[in-house]
Amino acid sequence: MFTHQGSERTYKHNLKIATLLSFVAGIVNVVGFLSVQKLTTNVTGHFAFFVDDILAHKIHDSIIMFLYIFFFFLGAFVSNFLVEIVHTKNEKNIFVMPIALEICILLTLGLIGNYFYLQKPNAIALSLLFTMGLQNSLVTKISNAVVRTTHLTGLFTDLGIEISQLFFYKSKEQKEKLYSTIRLRMRIITFFFIGGIVGGLLYAQIKLYTLIIPAVLLAIGLVYDNAKFKLIRWAKKA
Repeated sequence: MFTHQGSERTYKHNLKIATLLSFVAGIVNVVGFLSVQKLTTNVTGHFAFFVDDILAHKIHDSIIMFLYIFFFFLGAFVSNFLVEIVHTKNEKNIFVMPIALEICILLTLGLIGNYFYLQKPNAIALSLLFTMGLQNSLVTKISNAVVRTTHLTGLFTDLGIEISQLFFYKSKEQKEKLYSTIRLRMRIITFFFIGGIVGGLLYAQIKLYTLIIPAVLLAIGLVYDNAKFKLIRWAKKA
């Protein structure tokens, strides 16, 4: 899921990472909105507010909106920067560092966020935007841009295009390829939605402690992936 890349990567690997990361993004999206009333998995809306604040001469608000956009970008930058650094030393674990950093941020916010989110809502929003930048960059790179999990606009665009192509593509090979791509898109959308429902229900009970759940799931994913990879490699040597 996190280990395989290039020619070693299969459709099943992309399905697994899409399921996990879209579920995580769904939780973060809802928890971010319910806690600080900000969208924390994409920056499209923030860009509109940024322009509006500039036109209205709201300097302070425009700076905040710029920081929202910048921290998502910064997360993407840091994610790939870490990947490139690790790549020079260990090609099999190049995607561990961005996910580990995301786990640390989500876990920290989950453990202490309830104590300051009312006083520092922007700190919460910036942190979550940074983690989603990390995640979006990571999954884009590892899947060769096949999987994106932090927002749905592009997914629904691609899904609309691909479903319309079903009416025109006639060969069995073309249709099978389309069906597999549509299943992947639907998997991401479904688990983003499920993550949002779970995040909303849990937030009503435990507030920002909800963020501990995606952090734990990501950690389990890393451990499982690493253990499975080592087991397969051991079996090949045996």
